[in-house]
Amino acid sequence: MGPPWPTLSARWQKSSLHDDCCQSRGLVRDFLTSHGVPEADVYTVWTAIALHTTPGIPVHMHPVVALVTAGVEMDVLGLTYGQYSDAEREAVVSAYPRTPDFKEDIVLAFYDGLRLKPDTTFGNVKADVIADKEPGFRRGNFCSVIRASRWPGGTHEPGCGCGLHA
Repeated sequence: MGPPWPTLSARWQKSSLHDDCCQSRGLVRDFLTSHGVPEADVYTVWTAIALHTTPGIPVHMHPVVALVTAGVEMDVLGLTYGQYSDAEREAVVSAYPRTPDFKEDIVLAFYDGLRLKPDTTFGNVKADVIADKEPGFRRGNFCSVIRASRWPGGTHEPGCGCGLHA
């Protein structure tokens, strides 16, 4: 069973656009435009989605762009978990509950957005270059970062593929 949040509409899921973020930006653009949101604001949201997985750049851009990235880094990866009090985190989770198995659910949501278009996963050329030159290089694993975050939940066991087990 997949995560309880909405997935891309059939129109965008079948799109030939490069990746799930391109598809999401198109869906958001359609939604905001249909609700009369000014083009400048639509562009800001589009940019926030486009750059939310690009570390170091959004913080220097429009506050909405920076906020989306900061939200993803905290909510999905737990990168700034310790910078917030228990009360602050609990207030957010109370208003926007996480699924009981959020870590695995979000990984599944990412997979669902990519599985029909495996060719779109190519593109991390920096890891490819190091792997080519250093045969022992071990790539970082996005899923392992999610699972190792300090957020509670997400039971897993040896053999699950998370990379956290000896």
